[in-house]
Amino acid sequence: MTWLFILALAALLMLPLLPLLRGDVSARDRAAADRALFQSQLAELERELASGRMSEAAHRDAVVEVQRRLLASPAPEESRSGARAPVIAALVALPLFGVGFYALRGEPNLPSASLDVRQAEGTRDELLIQQLRSRIATMTDGEVRRQGWILLGNAERSRGRRAEAAAAYREALAAGFDVELAAELSEVLLDMGDNAAAQAMIARALEQQPQNPRLRFLVGLVEQAAGRPAMARAAWQALLEDTPPNAPWRAMLEGRLRNMQ
Repeated sequence: MTWLFILALAALLMLPLLPLLRGDVSARDRAAADRALFQSQLAELERELASGRMSEAAHRDAVVEVQRRLLASPAPEESRSGARAPVIAALVALPLFGVGFYALRGEPNLPSASLDVRQAEGTRDELLIQQLRSRIATMTDGEVRRQGWILLGNAERSRGRRAEAAAAYREALAAGFDVELAAELSEVLLDMGDNAAAQAMIARALEQQPQNPRLRFLVGLVEQAAGRPAMARAAWQALLEDTPPNAPWRAMLEGRLRNMQ
């Protein structure tokens, strides 16, 4: 009986894909998919704030994080059309594969992880970070060591340790300057309130890519954080004028400008 329920649920979840079988599949480009995802995330954050389940500060930080990912998404591409065969194959294969795999490896009666287990996982993650840091210390200078610093910075940032993340990113940038990594470090510095250092890093990156939309957006954030809203508005307005109509970050940028009026 349980397996019949699982199969029925799988079929129900696949129903939204059935309209694709009526004709050729018109695939959305990556930018359109990113835009839809990020807009839904922003809408969810607004609902959380309105319901009182999220504080103003937490909402502001979460919105900035979503906007950061939006600006880091790829440029728009032309949509592509394809045959129905791959979609039909996916509709059939995915539920069967999922049910088969769960039948072999699933544990439906397994309880959720306890607090002790989650704490143990946190301890394990901390140990892995320390092992990574020790491993980097034994490496010779080169691309592998540089990638190690980037990995360490990402890990520290995901755990909310901004100072440690900034230090790791600086080590990676010292081994080889990269514009996107400079943007990552600039965002961490802004989160730390170190506007001067963030501004200097952004300026250095802009020398290599003066039209980079992520960097130009960060210029506005620096101006806003420094208490210069007119300068922030001017930076974002200039960016908006250079932004394609279908760019995934355009709606977010327009919203920023509307909120400053």
